Amino acid sequence: MRAELIILGKRLDMAPKNHRQTLVVLIYAGMAALMTFFWFIDRWHVTGTYMIFATILVNRFLLGGYTFGGLIKPFNGKAPSNNGGIAQPSPFLMLALRVYPSYSARDDRDYRNDERELQQRDRAHYYAYQGLSVALVLIWLFVNCKNFSPRLLNWIPVSADLLTYGLALATIVVALTLPQAILLWTEPDMAELEPEEEMGL
Repeated sequence: MRAELIILGKRLDMAPKNHRQTLVVLIYAGMAALMTFFWFIDRWHVTGTYMIFATILVNRFLLGGYTFGGLIKPFNGKAPSNNGGIAQPSPFLMLALRVYPSYSARDDRDYRNDERELQQRDRAHYYAYQGLSVALVLIWLFVNCKNFSPRLLNWIPVSADLLTYGLALATIVVALTLPQAILLWTEPDMAELEPEEEMGL
């Protein structure tokens, strides 16, 4: 896990646990606000796709995990695809967002997970899987009610199909970010780690 982010030209210290927890809260609050904003624009007709793109950007620049970049190392532990260098997004996008990577090029510690990080990754995915399983069961119950007892949903002010789409969209956003959020939320202050733990020994 990286100890800092560079956003709007400022270095943000992410070593303290409360800083990372604040980041997680801000990310989910921002995603909820964006999803609500998109609802008022076109009921997610087109903007639902933008939510997925926004989630990919959040992973790329803030969270990491499924992409190279952000605070969490890539879960797959593979090197970037451009012959040993760091896979960079478009310079125009980087300048527009004013977000810069804080890692060095060609350093395998930027993408290789040690044994402790692999255990953390697996545990985070286990907890995320449990939460997402509950979300999927709730969506299934809602769809089941819509199909076989639609009168029970008459009190909802929007169509059941649109609400199902919104629930599925929110679940996808959470699925793409939850393991990283769990890691950032639960990892202790980096200064508290013993040197042996930091080196993966």
